[in-house]
Amino acid sequence: MNGQGGDLDRLGDLIARARRAGADAADAMMARSMALEASWRLGANEGVERAEAADVGLRVFVGARQAAVSTTDLGADARDALVERALAMARAAPEDPYCGLPDADRMAGALPDLDLADDAEPDSEALLAAAAEAEDAARAVAGVTNSEGAEASWRRSGVALAVSNGFAGAWESTGFGIVASVIAGGDTAMERDYAWHTARRRADLDAPADVGRLAGERAVARLDPRKRESGQVPVVFDPRVSGGLLRLLASLISGAAVARGTSCLADKRGERLFDSAVTIVDDPHRARGLASRPFDGEGAAGARRKVIDRGVLTGWLLDARSARQLGLETTGHAARGPASTPAPAPTNLYLEPGAAGRAALLADIASGFYVTETMGMSFNPTTGDYSRGASGFWIENGALAGPVSEMTVAGNLLDMFQALTAADDLEFRYGIDAPTLRIDGMTVAGL
Repeated sequence: MNGQGGDLDRLGDLIARARRAGADAADAMMARSMALEASWRLGANEGVERAEAADVGLRVFVGARQAAVSTTDLGADARDALVERALAMARAAPEDPYCGLPDADRMAGALPDLDLADDAEPDSEALLAAAAEAEDAARAVAGVTNSEGAEASWRRSGVALAVSNGFAGAWESTGFGIVASVIAGGDTAMERDYAWHTARRRADLDAPADVGRLAGERAVARLDPRKRESGQVPVVFDPRVSGGLLRLLASLISGAAVARGTSCLADKRGERLFDSAVTIVDDPHRARGLASRPFDGEGAAGARRKVIDRGVLTGWLLDARSARQLGLETTGHAARGPASTPAPAPTNLYLEPGAAGRAALLADIASGFYVTETMGMSFNPTTGDYSRGASGFWIENGALAGPVSEMTVAGNLLDMFQALTAADDLEFRYGIDAPTLRIDGMTVAGL
């Protein structure tokens, strides 16, 4: 994807027009994308889809009021109309004493090279071949009886941002993906499962056959599930789902939630929430990271930080607005699209690996629940009460003993954090990542 210098020129012109028309400050964003996806099911081509998109957004400030608008019309004639619409909306908006751009000294300087874009662009035949390879491998697993298909995909994205305080920057990324989903068993005893992988560079992507084979093995392993008795037992979260606990943590340490008073962690900065062996890191500059970026949605600089340092909560994820509400400075966590105003969000968030292997984590569990899939959720952010539907495998005498389904796991997130133990098997696969996690004393509901 070329022409980001031209995009910055367009955005600079848009900001200049907004300032001349009466905006006190403004920023403008361009988002471009190209995507190609190929589908394969039951040994046949299910189709190839190609999509391209380009959106430009303008955010303007008039006093203590702001508004954001966007358009797909990139022509010069559309810019004055976009400016007029944005200013009209801003003048009609309610006052917000906290809105505004980040301070100039918080803006990103020299942009780091994060190695997020691959020059390779696969054609439709290559993607179809990868999808076919994945599905063939999945269907070859003994016990697999049907297929929901496999898909291989490629995407190239570009972001350009210009701000009236002088910042201008742009970056590109690519994504390569493979996914397969199959069904095992028959009649009323069918089970479905899947596997997928996404990487910034094609060389880092799992082999399609490996992804397909894993999908088939997972589906077969789920056959003949049972429910288990309700009670309080150790629950172990597979890395497929353990990152969900970090997503909840991120929502609770979002500056917006803290400022609104809707987080049960709002008064716990500096307190120990986890065992001292637990450290959780947010790193926007991780090379080839799925959530990496050289600057945030407002142009502010980010940095690697330990949001949990040896068990202690160190602070919040902040954009400019929530930082002002809390009397702090932005941490460079603003996320946005061209049509939206910023809000805090994590980047590459991960829980550092523990000292023990997964087998050691299970070894002393006489009876427990190993969770590989979760669905639905009841979560109260002001109290921390947590409940999710779950399936996976029962643990007996330190080993996986058979599949279980239609279960519920529940607890209070603050208690869960205190009881959490991490294995040593961290892999960076999702953008928000955690190793296998064990939490003792959770409530499991089944029979």
